[in-house]
Amino acid sequence: MNFSTDQIMKWIQHYESFGPLPGFLLPLLEAFLPFLPLFAFVLANVNAFGLWLGFLISWGGAVTGSFIVFLLVRRFGQQRILTFLKRNKQVSQMMDWIDRHGFATLFPLLCFPFTPSAIINVVAGLSHISAAQYLFAIMAGKTVMIFTISYVGHDVFSLIHQPGKTAVIIVVMALLWAAGKQLEKRLQK
Repeated sequence: MNFSTDQIMKWIQHYESFGPLPGFLLPLLEAFLPFLPLFAFVLANVNAFGLWLGFLISWGGAVTGSFIVFLLVRRFGQQRILTFLKRNKQVSQMMDWIDRHGFATLFPLLCFPFTPSAIINVVAGLSHISAAQYLFAIMAGKTVMIFTISYVGHDVFSLIHQPGKTAVIIVVMALLWAAGKQLEKRLQK
């Protein structure tokens, strides 16, 4: 594959020509298929539509997708398909933790780019947290996470041409990942 600056610019222009709908739908779809690269979708959006519009498109899709997953699990989570999750000791403990602490637990988890938000959506759907409280937590947490990714990636070309900026970003992302892992370990205790 050719990853020259010209080729990347062509991909971004081609992506931009489809309008904001794919930019909204891809982060929404990532909530259902967590193996999809949300990071890449956000980068594509901010490079195609600019920092603010790209951020808003990505944020809207990610929040909508997460909330739909939450609502589907809430609606169908009591049925046989998901009852095995409720029997799992760790899932049960996390549900209890969310029930007791609500927003205070969810917000920091949703802020970190490397937190498995699909798991959080499912566990929150199985818990007793109110839909309004969860929506608020998703909106706030995804704002921090997606804006961080957007800000970091809004100028991909500077990352290519300025290795110092790239190194700083890699260090910040590694620190966010490490902080997320530490928070995850604390919550498991």
